[in-house]
Amino acid sequence: MKLTLLGAPGAGKGTQAEILSKKLGIPTISTGAILRSAIQEGTPVGKQAAAYIQSGRLVPDEVIIGIVQERLAKPDCARGYILDGMPRTIPQAQALIDHGIDLDAAVSIEIGDQEIVRRMSGRRTCPHCGASYHVANNPPREEGKCDQCGTALVIREDDAPETVMARLAVFHEQTEPLKGFYQRLGKLRSVENETGIAAMSAKIFRALGIEE
Repeated sequence: MKLTLLGAPGAGKGTQAEILSKKLGIPTISTGAILRSAIQEGTPVGKQAAAYIQSGRLVPDEVIIGIVQERLAKPDCARGYILDGMPRTIPQAQALIDHGIDLDAAVSIEIGDQEIVRRMSGRRTCPHCGASYHVANNPPREEGKCDQCGTALVIREDDAPETVMARLAVFHEQTEPLKGFYQRLGKLRSVENETGIAAMSAKIFRALGIEE
């Protein structure tokens, strides 16, 4: 099964992609991670990407898609994959199709802006070991301190309410139109938000026709 997950920042796409990856035995392909890997390995497309980054320019879609193609050609993707972080725009989605990367379904996690702000502003991160918590859904044993190393937890700049609202505005403008794109192709699977990770996973499994 070849999938992508759509949804606002903080909708839980990463968590659900990880669960689907284990359930289906297919890899999650993070565009950010493979971009860094291609640059590190010095692949032809990685060198192209590095040239853009070093000159302070955005890496164009064509280069990103070249890197995705390199990654999808590896043996672990033979049975399918989950794209994480791509496509973000309709031109990217069309470019994937033009390059022969045809997805089976796009799962859209539907969640309101206010719930996103509440959820993300409650997140806390350990600056030392990277562990993540949530004041309501996954609190540390001792308030404000990391369970693993005892370091004081912080709110990431990305999770500040004003930053979250700015990111949501970009999502609505650039990424949300993808729902219409995939709906026209008959590949959109919209799933309403559920309280609890397991309940959300169960809904996604049903939407994709996967046995729980």
